[in-house]
Amino acid sequence: MNADPTTTLTEAAAPHARHASVTGGDPTDPQGALNELDHGPNTLDATIVLPCYNEGPHVLQELDRITKAMDASGFRYELLVIDDKSTDNTLQVLQEALPRFPRMRLMPFQRNGGSGTARRIGSAEAYGRIVVWTDADMTYPNDRIPEFIQYLVDHPETDQVVGARTTEQGTHKFLRVPAKWVIRKVAETLAGTKIPDLNSGLRAFRRDVSLPYLRLLPPGFSCVTTITLSFLSNQHTVDYLPIDYAKRAGTSKFHFVRDAYRYILQVLRMVMYFNPIKVLMPLALVLLGVGVVKAVVDVVIYFFRITTNSLLLIVTGLLIASVALLADLIVRSRAD
Repeated sequence: MNADPTTTLTEAAAPHARHASVTGGDPTDPQGALNELDHGPNTLDATIVLPCYNEGPHVLQELDRITKAMDASGFRYELLVIDDKSTDNTLQVLQEALPRFPRMRLMPFQRNGGSGTARRIGSAEAYGRIVVWTDADMTYPNDRIPEFIQYLVDHPETDQVVGARTTEQGTHKFLRVPAKWVIRKVAETLAGTKIPDLNSGLRAFRRDVSLPYLRLLPPGFSCVTTITLSFLSNQHTVDYLPIDYAKRAGTSKFHFVRDAYRYILQVLRMVMYFNPIKVLMPLALVLLGVGVVKAVVDVVIYFFRITTNSLLLIVTGLLIASVALLADLIVRSRAD
């Protein structure tokens, strides 16, 4: 990449996180509060990025669960909690909880940016060498976060580890399950590898590896799909750990039709961004093949005359093939 992604993302964060983040606890606290030595990239083992939007009734339970597991793990960490301009009392609850959680850093947004925006800015501003994404709605086994961090420590060849859900507890289950299966199969075909869970919200990855791809993250839920495909499309090793998935607390922010459409669009966009020839060339070859076969039939039936439809199919196939080759050339030159 030509631009420095860290600088770009820090500048992009400004409209949302106008105020500096606030840390919890007392710097002299024996429990290990964040201090000036922990400020800056790669000064900690891990950063847990926790976006919150209207999670007031249960967010303290999630904070307790995460901090207890991380405190027992021995990792030096921070819990970066981002309030995405909640309309309930989430921000107030988090502010009052700061003294209780010495490893917590609170970043309130000035306007709602979406979970993808929160994760993008949180990852860019993280102090940890490993970044963990999860949700604050009690669905993911956040007490297992140290296991994900330890996995990356034990497997230096792996750049991302994703929690692969073994159950489906979301809303619109009868629609979500087949839709997610279809989207996952499309992604597997385009990415050229098996993907047990394309859009799991619980994952850990190496921050330095992720920086060039953070600018690609969309503002909504499909950010998790984007970071998965970004790593896979660039030959980074992604492993999976099976996890349970509980029923969410509070009200779901997932809208089936809108978000399913965005997932599909994001899958195609990501593969087009990194490997456009894989999307466009099959379509071009199909059109060319059909056009040539139809032209041969036309020659036989109409005594060496080719119909307009046949020519249109052939020309369209050639145009798409040309665009595919040109797009592939642009991608390769950008990578160089």
